[in-house]
Amino acid sequence: MAGGIEVHGHCDQKYAAVREAFAANFASQGEVGAGFAVVSRGQVVVDLWGGHADPARTRAWKSETVTNVWSTSKGVAAICFAMIVDRGQASYDDPVGRFWPEFAVAGKETITIAQLLSHQGGLCGFTVPVTMRDIADQEKAERLIAAQAPFWQPGTACGYHAVTYGTLTNALFRRIEGRTLAKFLEQELSAPLGLSLTFGLPEEQAGMASELIAPPELDSTSANPNTSVAQQAALANPVLDPMDANTAYWRASPMPSVNAFATAPSLARLYGALATGGGLEGVRFVSPNTIADATRLRIDSDDLVLGMRAKWAAGFLLNVHDLYGDSPSAFGHSGWGGSLAFADPSRGIGVAYVMNRMGQNLIGDPRGLALIGATLRSADSDRQLP
Repeated sequence: MAGGIEVHGHCDQKYAAVREAFAANFASQGEVGAGFAVVSRGQVVVDLWGGHADPARTRAWKSETVTNVWSTSKGVAAICFAMIVDRGQASYDDPVGRFWPEFAVAGKETITIAQLLSHQGGLCGFTVPVTMRDIADQEKAERLIAAQAPFWQPGTACGYHAVTYGTLTNALFRRIEGRTLAKFLEQELSAPLGLSLTFGLPEEQAGMASELIAPPELDSTSANPNTSVAQQAALANPVLDPMDANTAYWRASPMPSVNAFATAPSLARLYGALATGGGLEGVRFVSPNTIADATRLRIDSDDLVLGMRAKWAAGFLLNVHDLYGDSPSAFGHSGWGGSLAFADPSRGIGVAYVMNRMGQNLIGDPRGLALIGATLRSADSDRQLP
């Protein structure tokens, strides 16, 4: 028990410190409901959950509880792109306009898939006023973003495409592969591999979802800098309301930048596979060579939207600011409020943390940092055992 909360699940004895850190988040960090998982060289060594799925604390968080992970979604979209690159359907060096001719206008003619996925395309927001419901209307959002000019010369800088990443990637992916990212994820990964992981949430699964809980006055502008034109477009058009994630319209409109719903073990299993060559339970869904291509550095620069240094690969955030521990080879993605999922190839592990009480830290939520620290210490100790 931790502050009256019972911790459930499995934790290998070698990772006992992780269970302690998970419990401490409830006792001293205001955790309401959460899940945390670690996969080490294909084995689930940690799968913990606890607390409540709603702010009223009337529904227990269960093993099957899923939650909206905000931008941790982007890493899942990047995995899907790596799969079609691996299948030869596209190359990261291909111009986006090869597949989406309407996009290749207004200075966007030479933008490559890699530049789009690494936030170099200059399309971090819309140039006309929009609402989240406009963005949820994929056809309308795609038409607007395809017609507009970039905020900077593509390839010369990066600026986080907080919401537009979903519009852009879904439009491009569908034109390459034929299916939406949501349908591809369902049919190629989640169903065959038994993952509780979707873009959007089917209505029949609504009862499995936790409710996000935001600190007072938390919105995209209070959680992030908002001074430049690019920042205003990315973060204030529209201003994101964290409570949108609990609405029916949000769940019904798959947006691969912001509304994946997942359990921690599902994300950890995917990233655990990426950490060890791309195979999961005998199924290789992406090759080591493509993983290397997908995760190689595309730009290392001060991000024009985030206001801090970022190292972007093709849709993955490479380790900087010790976000994913001490390994330079670690990569993944984190989400607004604290969720995260990453691979550490040097240790052969995949790690994921999901929760419903959102924190206010732009990076380095203390709950996630505590769990990562305990995980890496445990993994290192495990490797040193005879």
